[in-house]
Amino acid sequence: MAHFLQQTRFVMRLPHRIATSVATLSVLLAMPAARPSAAQTISDERLFAQSFDFAQEALRLYGAHDDVEQLRRVTQMGFELVEVSGFRDYPFTFHLIDMPVPNAFALPGGQIFLTRGMLRMNLTDDELANLLGHEIGHVIERHGIRTQKKARLLNVLGQALVIGILANEVTNNRGEGRNDPYYDPYSGSDSQAASRVQGAAAASLVTSELLLRSYSREFEDEADSTGQRLAALAGYDPAGTSNLMNKMRVQIPQTKEYGFWLTHPFFDQRVQNAEVRRANLTTAATAPDTGRLRANTQRILLDWAASAELDEDALEYARTVALHTWPIGETADGIRLAKLHELRDTESELAALARDYTRLIETYEREIADLDKLSPASDLIQALRREALEFARRRGELYPRAVEVLEGRVYETGFLETFISNYPESELAPQVALELGEAYSRLSRQAEAVSRFLYAWEVGPETEQGRRAHRGLLVLAGRLESLAALERLASESDSEVARRARARLGQLAPSFSEVETGAAYLDAYPEGPHAESVTARLNHLADDLYGEVVLYQTVGDAAKAVTGIQRILTHAPFSPAADRLRRRMVLES
Repeated sequence: MAHFLQQTRFVMRLPHRIATSVATLSVLLAMPAARPSAAQTISDERLFAQSFDFAQEALRLYGAHDDVEQLRRVTQMGFELVEVSGFRDYPFTFHLIDMPVPNAFALPGGQIFLTRGMLRMNLTDDELANLLGHEIGHVIERHGIRTQKKARLLNVLGQALVIGILANEVTNNRGEGRNDPYYDPYSGSDSQAASRVQGAAAASLVTSELLLRSYSREFEDEADSTGQRLAALAGYDPAGTSNLMNKMRVQIPQTKEYGFWLTHPFFDQRVQNAEVRRANLTTAATAPDTGRLRANTQRILLDWAASAELDEDALEYARTVALHTWPIGETADGIRLAKLHELRDTESELAALARDYTRLIETYEREIADLDKLSPASDLIQALRREALEFARRRGELYPRAVEVLEGRVYETGFLETFISNYPESELAPQVALELGEAYSRLSRQAEAVSRFLYAWEVGPETEQGRRAHRGLLVLAGRLESLAALERLASESDSEVARRARARLGQLAPSFSEVETGAAYLDAYPEGPHAESVTARLNHLADDLYGEVVLYQTVGDAAKAVTGIQRILTHAPFSPAADRLRRRMVLES
């Protein structure tokens, strides 16, 4: 990936970073913590900054997979491998990304990503260690810098997107003093435009790196070898490499044009090589201690963040990554407290009846439970408990006022949402749920309407509120566009609701109009009764999108072409259209 960055001059010009919220971080940096060893560095700060930006963009584009236990497992195992590697040129970090495709990738600056689809493979520790070792191997061997494969494709894709967005920005600014033919959106005169262009460029690069990159046979074999060696040194069976590939061959579509097979090609030969290497490796008896390495990595990340003049979003991302890297100790406690207090202060700025105290309390309770497991002697636990109790007291004091507003019948949807969050046990909660369901129906938030109607109906099916909620469900069951919400209703105990939902589902499954709709159903119900027809329709829609991509490329509308590419690869990654897209990109490179 770095070779592309070196060749694309305007993509290299990263957004201007604004020095905001550094004061909070400075407080954290003042806290005592282990200093990094002299051997641990950021050897190329520009490359690390680029990888940091693209990692942040990947999580913004696809979303982080929120599974604390899995992230903790991946991080601990990853640092065991890094510890035995002796590689200290970059601070490694580990991330989970919310994508259904089983895959993993590494950025040149040490950011390692696993997808939600990969975690669903239920990997054993040995399989996961070898997979992580493989991705760490790409960083150690500097494959992202050494490879030249797909350079031309990535260069064209990135430039096309930037030019497309740039044209839109200039057009949008006509009549506002922005019609100068020499207008430069990268200048400080319009930071918002510059940010949009750079963000879009970064998004296209991340998409390409995650979904289109495949290394050469030599590099893949080299990463396998490094991964097996590191796994063995860290106490894991190097047979995990061949075991992983055999598991994936059984459990995922057997095409080498998608997912793991695209980014990790040459399956048969790699398995043979892995089995030969395994015979010559000895597994260590115990895993290494990673505490010092992780604390040092945390310190390096925070030191770099404090000196890099990050904007607020990037600073928050750096703090989050630093906390996951080493979640115990005074520095970690300081990050936790700062994040909680930011949430508390944001909530406090709202009007009293708009404050979601339950959300605050639940967030605090999760942190308390986490600290109880990680560091039960932490002084922060009692401080957080006191704050949570204070939030509960304030919530209780506000209840009479909330009831008065509810009885006065003059309020907005936001008030109802806060009421039911703060007072779910109130006798008025079913009434609020019913009104929320009706409000969501009017706003076309159908899946949320279903949830609220179901709650109001199940709590009191024979009450007037329950009957109104039931009528709402009957209406929605006949007109929902969400396949996943229909599948939920199709299994309800009420025969008429279920019948209508099944009828609507049977009608909609082969005829829905958006790839996102089908992808959401298959994600929630991969073995659902309509999975086959939904998949067929999804493939058809992806074919249509592919045709649009070709058309947009022909007429020079790069922004729309890249949007189509991202929709296909994100929501229909198993489709024939996705395979054709990848083959075409490989040929064009």
